[in-house]
Amino acid sequence: MLALKRSLSGTMLSALRVFHTNQVFVVSGHVQQRCVSTQTDGETRIVNILKEKFPSAASLKVVDISGGCGAMYEIHIESSEFKGKRTIQQHKLVNEALKEEIQGMHGLRIFTDVPKH
Repeated sequence: MLALKRSLSGTMLSALRVFHTNQVFVVSGHVQQRCVSTQTDGETRIVNILKEKFPSAASLKVVDISGGCGAMYEIHIESSEFKGKRTIQQHKLVNEALKEEIQGMHGLRIFTDVPKH
C-alpha cells in the first residue's frame, strides 16, 4: 500500500507540475494564482513592442506561460494588418517584431486573427 501511495504521489506530482490553465498554476501540489491585472516585465515589454508594430490591433493579450520566468509566452493578437495574409505570414510578422525578445525565450505560442467587424 505504501509503495502504491508513493507511486501515485509521484505520478500526481509530475502531472501537477505541468498543469496550467487560466492564470492558475499548480506547482508541486501547491496552487498559485496570479492576479490577471498584474503583468510581468516580460509581458509588458512584449505588449509594448507589439502595440508599436501593430497600432491597429483590436485586441492583444500576452501571457508568460512559464510561470513568470520569461522562458515561454503565449500571444493572442487580432489586427487588420493581418487581412489577406495566410496564418504563416501573420505569425512571421509577429516573429519579426519580436526578433530581439525571442532570442531569450525557449518557446512562443502565437495566435493571430483578423477583426470580424
